[in-house]
Amino acid sequence: MFLTSRMRHSGGTVPESHRVPEPEGEPSLAFLQLSGCFPTVWERNARCAWPTLGLMQDLVITLRCPDGPGIVHSLTGTVVSLGGNITECQQFASADTGRFFTRIALTGPTRDDLMNVLYPVAERLEAEFDIYEQQHPTRVLLLASRTGHCINELLFQWRAGTLPIDVVGVMANHDVLRSLADFYGVPFTHRVVIPETKADFEDELLRVVEEKNVDLVVLARYMQVLSAELCDHLAGRVINIHHSFLPGFKGANPYRQAHNRGVKLIGATAHFVTSDLDEGPIIEQNVVRVDHTMGVDKLVSKGRGQESETLAEAVRLFAEHRVLMDGNRTVIFR
Repeated sequence: MFLTSRMRHSGGTVPESHRVPEPEGEPSLAFLQLSGCFPTVWERNARCAWPTLGLMQDLVITLRCPDGPGIVHSLTGTVVSLGGNITECQQFASADTGRFFTRIALTGPTRDDLMNVLYPVAERLEAEFDIYEQQHPTRVLLLASRTGHCINELLFQWRAGTLPIDVVGVMANHDVLRSLADFYGVPFTHRVVIPETKADFEDELLRVVEEKNVDLVVLARYMQVLSAELCDHLAGRVINIHHSFLPGFKGANPYRQAHNRGVKLIGATAHFVTSDLDEGPIIEQNVVRVDHTMGVDKLVSKGRGQESETLAEAVRLFAEHRVLMDGNRTVIFR
Protein backbone atom coordinates (compact mmCIF):
# COMPACT_ATOMS: atom_id res chain seq x y z
CA MET A 1 0.00 0.00 0.00
CA PHE A 2 2.89 2.33 0.75
CA LEU A 3 4.41 1.86 -2.70
CA THR A 4 1.00 2.12 -4.33
CA SER A 5 0.32 5.40 -2.54
CA ARG A 6 3.68 6.83 -3.58
CA MET A 7 3.10 5.87 -7.20
CA ARG A 8 -0.31 7.46 -7.17
CA HIS A 9 1.19 10.60 -5.71
CA SER A 10 3.79 10.78 -8.49
CA GLY A 11 1.34 9.98 -11.24
CA GLY A 12 2.48 6.37 -11.81
CA THR A 13 0.31 3.30 -12.15
CA VAL A 14 0.49 -0.22 -10.76
CA PRO A 15 -0.21 -3.19 -13.07
CA GLU A 16 -3.48 -4.95 -12.30
CA SER A 17 -1.64 -8.21 -11.60
CA HIS A 18 0.38 -6.54 -8.84
CA ARG A 19 -2.35 -4.58 -7.13
CA VAL A 20 -3.65 -5.46 -3.71
CA PRO A 21 -7.41 -4.78 -3.59
CA GLU A 22 -8.25 -2.17 -1.00
CA PRO A 23 -10.95 -2.91 1.56
CA GLU A 24 -14.17 -0.97 1.59
CA GLY A 25 -14.25 -0.73 5.35
CA GLU A 26 -11.65 -1.33 8.03
CA PRO A 27 -8.41 -2.95 6.65
CA SER A 28 -7.63 -6.48 7.72
CA LEU A 29 -4.27 -7.61 9.04
CA ALA A 30 -3.91 -9.82 5.96
CA PHE A 31 -4.37 -6.79 3.71
CA LEU A 32 -1.69 -4.87 5.59
CA GLN A 33 0.70 -7.84 5.30
CA LEU A 34 0.09 -8.14 1.55
CA SER A 35 0.69 -4.41 1.23
CA GLY A 36 4.17 -4.79 2.73
CA CYS A 37 3.27 -3.39 6.14
CA PHE A 38 2.89 -5.18 9.44
CA PRO A 39 2.33 -2.46 12.02
CA THR A 40 3.17 -3.49 15.53
CA VAL A 41 0.26 -1.43 16.76
CA TRP A 42 -2.13 -3.99 15.25
CA GLU A 43 -0.39 -6.73 17.18
CA ARG A 44 -1.09 -4.72 20.32
CA ASN A 45 -4.79 -4.50 19.42
CA ALA A 46 -4.71 -0.73 19.07
CA ARG A 47 -7.25 -0.79 16.24
CA CYS A 48 -8.36 2.37 14.47
CA ALA A 49 -10.95 3.44 11.93
CA TRP A 50 -10.13 3.59 8.22
CA PRO A 51 -9.48 7.27 7.37
CA THR A 52 -12.25 9.57 6.28
CA LEU A 53 -11.66 11.76 3.22
CA GLY A 54 -11.58 15.44 4.08
CA LEU A 55 -9.75 14.88 7.39
CA MET A 56 -6.30 14.48 5.83
CA GLN A 57 -3.49 16.64 7.26
CA ASP A 58 0.16 17.33 6.47
CA LEU A 59 2.11 16.17 9.51
CA VAL A 60 5.73 15.68 10.58
CA ILE A 61 6.85 13.05 13.07
CA THR A 62 10.21 13.38 14.81
CA LEU A 63 11.36 10.53 17.02
CA ARG A 64 14.41 9.63 19.12
CA CYS A 65 14.99 6.25 20.74
CA PRO A 66 17.60 3.56 21.44
CA ASP A 67 18.70 2.00 18.16
CA GLY A 68 17.47 -1.47 17.23
CA PRO A 69 15.88 -3.52 14.46
CA GLY A 70 12.39 -2.87 13.15
CA ILE A 71 11.99 0.79 14.14
CA VAL A 72 11.29 2.15 10.65
CA HIS A 73 9.03 -0.84 9.94
CA SER A 74 6.97 -0.14 13.06
CA LEU A 75 6.63 3.57 12.35
CA THR A 76 5.81 3.37 8.66
CA GLY A 77 3.39 0.51 9.29
CA THR A 78 1.61 2.63 11.87
CA VAL A 79 1.23 5.48 9.38
CA VAL A 80 -0.11 3.15 6.69
CA SER A 81 -2.55 1.55 9.13
CA LEU A 82 -4.26 4.95 9.28
CA GLY A 83 -4.24 5.39 5.51
CA GLY A 84 -1.36 7.85 5.59
CA ASN A 85 0.99 8.54 2.69
CA ILE A 86 4.66 9.10 3.60
CA THR A 87 6.15 11.88 1.48
CA GLU A 88 9.57 12.08 3.13
CA CYS A 89 11.46 9.76 5.48
CA GLN A 90 14.96 10.27 6.86
CA GLN A 91 16.74 8.39 9.62
CA PHE A 92 20.12 8.21 11.32
CA ALA A 93 21.61 5.76 13.79
CA SER A 94 24.46 7.20 15.88
CA ALA A 95 27.33 4.79 16.39
CA ASP A 96 28.60 7.10 19.15
CA THR A 97 25.49 7.23 21.32
CA GLY A 98 23.54 4.17 20.16
CA ARG A 99 20.54 6.39 19.48
CA PHE A 100 18.18 6.33 16.50
CA PHE A 101 16.67 9.48 14.99
CA THR A 102 14.03 9.91 12.31
CA ARG A 103 11.89 12.55 10.65
CA ILE A 104 8.82 11.43 8.72
CA ALA A 105 6.63 13.79 6.69
CA LEU A 106 3.24 12.48 5.72
CA THR A 107 -0.22 13.29 4.49
CA GLY A 108 -2.81 11.40 6.38
CA PRO A 109 -4.85 11.27 9.56
CA THR A 110 -5.39 14.02 12.08
CA ARG A 111 -2.68 14.70 14.60
CA ASP A 112 -4.83 13.37 17.45
CA ASP A 113 -5.58 10.09 15.64
CA LEU A 114 -1.92 9.56 14.82
CA MET A 115 -0.89 10.45 18.37
CA ASN A 116 -3.26 7.87 19.84
CA VAL A 117 -2.02 5.07 17.61
CA LEU A 118 1.67 6.00 17.74
CA TYR A 119 1.84 6.28 21.51
CA PRO A 120 1.93 2.51 22.28
CA VAL A 121 4.53 2.01 19.54
CA ALA A 122 6.72 4.73 21.04
CA GLU A 123 6.25 3.24 24.48
CA ARG A 124 7.51 -0.13 23.25
CA LEU A 125 10.50 1.54 21.54
CA GLU A 126 11.27 3.66 24.65
CA ALA A 127 11.05 6.65 22.32
CA GLU A 128 10.45 10.36 22.64
CA PHE A 129 8.44 11.73 19.76
CA ASP A 130 6.62 14.82 18.53
CA ILE A 131 3.96 15.32 15.87
CA TYR A 132 3.67 18.69 14.15
CA GLU A 133 0.94 20.09 11.92
CA GLN A 134 2.72 21.68 8.97
CA GLN A 135 -0.01 24.22 8.34
CA HIS A 136 0.85 25.89 11.65
CA PRO A 137 4.00 28.04 11.23
CA THR A 138 6.57 28.22 14.01
CA ARG A 139 5.91 31.23 16.22
CA VAL A 140 9.10 33.26 16.67
CA LEU A 141 10.16 36.06 19.00
CA LEU A 142 13.23 38.05 17.88
CA LEU A 143 15.74 39.63 20.25
CA ALA A 144 18.10 42.31 18.94
CA SER A 145 20.43 45.13 19.98
CA ARG A 146 21.82 47.66 17.49
CA THR A 147 22.82 45.87 14.28
CA GLY A 148 20.02 45.09 11.89
CA HIS A 149 21.38 42.79 9.17
CA CYS A 150 20.30 39.50 10.78
CA ILE A 151 16.88 40.66 11.90
CA ASN A 152 16.27 42.26 8.49
CA GLU A 153 17.07 38.97 6.73
CA LEU A 154 14.64 37.06 8.94
CA LEU A 155 11.85 39.60 8.57
CA PHE A 156 12.37 39.88 4.81
CA GLN A 157 12.26 36.10 4.27
CA TRP A 158 9.23 35.82 6.54
CA ARG A 159 7.31 38.49 4.60
CA ALA A 160 8.46 36.95 1.30
CA GLY A 161 7.02 33.61 2.37
CA THR A 162 10.33 31.72 2.26
CA LEU A 163 10.52 31.06 6.00
CA PRO A 164 7.68 29.00 7.55
CA ILE A 165 7.49 31.18 10.65
CA ASP A 166 5.20 33.75 12.24
CA VAL A 167 7.11 36.60 13.90
CA VAL A 168 5.14 37.73 16.95
CA GLY A 169 7.42 40.61 17.92
CA VAL A 170 10.86 42.12 18.42
CA MET A 171 12.35 42.84 21.83
CA ALA A 172 15.53 44.93 22.02
CA ASN A 173 17.81 46.59 24.54
CA HIS A 174 18.25 49.61 22.24
CA ASP A 175 15.69 51.64 20.31
CA VAL A 176 17.57 51.96 17.00
CA LEU A 177 15.76 49.11 15.22
CA ARG A 178 12.23 50.34 15.89
CA SER A 179 11.83 51.80 12.39
CA LEU A 180 12.90 48.48 10.84
CA ALA A 181 10.31 46.59 12.86
CA ASP A 182 7.68 49.19 11.97
CA PHE A 183 8.52 48.78 8.27
CA TYR A 184 7.69 45.07 8.48
CA GLY A 185 4.66 45.67 10.70
CA VAL A 186 6.06 43.84 13.72
CA PRO A 187 5.44 44.91 17.35
CA PHE A 188 8.60 46.37 18.86
CA THR A 189 9.48 46.56 22.57
CA HIS A 190 12.50 48.41 23.88
CA ARG A 191 13.93 48.25 27.38
CA VAL A 192 17.39 49.22 28.60
CA VAL A 193 19.15 46.14 29.97
CA ILE A 194 21.70 46.71 32.71
CA PRO A 195 22.54 44.44 35.64
CA GLU A 196 19.82 46.09 37.74
CA THR A 197 17.11 45.62 35.06
CA LYS A 198 18.17 42.34 33.46
CA ALA A 199 15.84 40.22 35.61
CA ASP A 200 12.86 42.46 34.73
CA PHE A 201 13.64 42.18 31.02
CA GLU A 202 13.84 38.40 31.19
CA ASP A 203 10.60 38.23 33.16
CA GLU A 204 8.95 40.28 30.42
CA LEU A 205 10.44 37.97 27.80
CA LEU A 206 8.99 34.90 29.51
CA ARG A 207 5.61 36.59 29.80
CA VAL A 208 5.59 37.24 26.04
CA VAL A 209 6.68 33.67 25.33
CA GLU A 210 3.75 32.34 27.35
CA GLU A 211 1.12 34.80 26.16
CA LYS A 212 2.07 34.58 22.48
CA ASN A 213 2.67 30.80 22.48
CA VAL A 214 6.21 31.33 21.20
CA ASP A 215 7.95 28.22 19.87
CA LEU A 216 11.37 29.76 19.24
CA VAL A 217 13.35 32.73 20.54
CA VAL A 218 16.02 33.99 18.13
CA LEU A 219 18.96 36.11 19.26
CA ALA A 220 19.52 38.12 16.08
CA ARG A 221 22.77 39.73 17.24
CA TYR A 222 21.32 40.38 20.69
CA MET A 223 24.47 41.38 22.55
CA GLN A 224 23.48 40.30 26.04
CA VAL A 225 24.16 37.04 27.85
CA LEU A 226 21.00 35.29 29.00
CA SER A 227 20.83 34.10 32.60
CA ALA A 228 21.39 30.43 33.36
CA GLU A 229 17.82 30.22 34.70
CA LEU A 230 16.35 31.53 31.43
CA CYS A 231 18.56 29.20 29.37
CA ASP A 232 17.35 26.22 31.36
CA HIS A 233 13.70 27.31 31.16
CA LEU A 234 13.85 27.67 27.35
CA ALA A 235 16.27 24.82 26.65
CA GLY A 236 16.14 23.78 22.99
CA ARG A 237 14.01 26.80 22.08
CA VAL A 238 16.61 29.60 21.78
CA ILE A 239 18.94 30.01 18.79
CA ASN A 240 21.87 32.44 18.72
CA ILE A 241 24.10 33.62 15.88
CA HIS A 242 27.77 33.93 16.79
CA HIS A 243 30.04 35.78 14.38
CA SER A 244 32.82 33.20 14.22
CA PHE A 245 33.31 29.61 13.14
CA LEU A 246 32.90 27.98 16.53
CA PRO A 247 34.54 26.57 18.54
CA GLY A 248 37.11 29.18 17.48
CA PHE A 249 36.97 32.76 18.79
CA LYS A 250 34.27 32.50 21.40
CA GLY A 251 33.02 35.46 23.39
CA ALA A 252 33.42 39.14 22.55
CA ASN A 253 35.04 40.69 19.46
CA PRO A 254 35.57 37.52 17.41
CA TYR A 255 36.49 39.47 14.26
CA ARG A 256 39.29 41.24 16.11
CA GLN A 257 40.40 37.90 17.54
CA ALA A 258 40.43 36.47 14.02
CA HIS A 259 42.37 39.43 12.64
CA ASN A 260 44.97 39.16 15.39
CA ARG A 261 45.50 35.51 14.49
CA GLY A 262 45.75 36.23 10.78
CA VAL A 263 43.12 33.68 9.77
CA LYS A 264 42.31 32.99 6.12
CA LEU A 265 38.70 32.03 6.76
CA ILE A 266 36.06 33.70 8.91
CA GLY A 267 32.67 32.27 9.63
CA ALA A 268 29.35 32.33 11.42
CA THR A 269 27.70 29.75 13.65
CA ALA A 270 24.05 29.34 14.60
CA HIS A 271 23.64 27.28 17.75
CA PHE A 272 21.25 26.54 20.57
CA VAL A 273 21.78 28.70 23.64
CA THR A 274 22.93 27.10 26.88
CA SER A 275 24.24 28.53 30.13
CA ASP A 276 27.78 27.93 28.80
CA LEU A 277 28.60 30.90 26.55
CA ASP A 278 28.85 29.94 22.85
CA GLU A 279 28.97 26.24 23.75
CA GLY A 280 25.47 25.13 22.72
CA PRO A 281 24.76 22.45 20.08
CA ILE A 282 25.62 23.73 16.60
CA ILE A 283 22.87 23.87 13.98
CA GLU A 284 24.45 25.60 10.97
CA GLN A 285 27.83 27.10 9.99
CA ASN A 286 29.29 28.95 7.00
CA VAL A 287 32.67 30.47 6.11
CA VAL A 288 34.08 33.03 3.69
CA ARG A 289 37.71 33.46 2.61
CA VAL A 290 39.70 36.52 3.72
CA ASP A 291 43.34 37.60 3.41
CA HIS A 292 46.11 39.63 5.01
CA THR A 293 45.05 42.91 3.36
CA MET A 294 41.78 43.09 5.27
CA GLY A 295 41.44 45.00 8.49
CA VAL A 296 38.89 44.34 11.21
CA ASP A 297 36.26 46.57 9.56
CA LYS A 298 36.58 44.62 6.30
CA LEU A 299 36.22 41.33 8.15
CA VAL A 300 33.07 42.63 9.84
CA SER A 301 31.66 43.72 6.47
CA LYS A 302 32.36 40.38 4.80
CA GLY A 303 31.08 38.41 7.77
CA ARG A 304 27.67 40.06 7.94
CA GLY A 305 26.37 38.21 4.92
CA GLN A 306 27.44 34.89 6.41
CA GLU A 307 25.77 35.73 9.72
CA SER A 308 22.45 36.59 8.08
CA GLU A 309 22.37 33.54 5.81
CA THR A 310 23.50 31.16 8.53
CA LEU A 311 20.91 32.33 11.05
CA ALA A 312 18.07 32.28 8.50
CA GLU A 313 18.97 28.72 7.49
CA ALA A 314 19.10 27.56 11.11
CA VAL A 315 15.66 29.07 11.75
CA ARG A 316 14.30 27.37 8.63
CA LEU A 317 15.67 23.99 9.72
CA PHE A 318 14.12 24.42 13.17
CA ALA A 319 10.79 25.62 11.76
CA GLU A 320 10.59 22.61 9.42
CA HIS A 321 11.35 20.27 12.37
CA ARG A 322 14.62 19.08 10.85
CA VAL A 323 16.77 19.56 13.97
CA LEU A 324 17.00 16.79 16.58
CA MET A 325 19.19 16.92 19.67
CA ASP A 326 21.83 14.26 20.30
CA GLY A 327 23.47 15.30 23.56
CA ASN A 328 25.63 18.34 22.80
CA ARG A 329 25.33 17.73 19.07
CA THR A 330 22.50 17.98 16.57
CA VAL A 331 21.15 15.68 13.89
CA ILE A 332 20.09 17.75 10.88
CA PHE A 333 17.75 16.24 8.28
CA ARG A 334 18.07 18.50 5.24
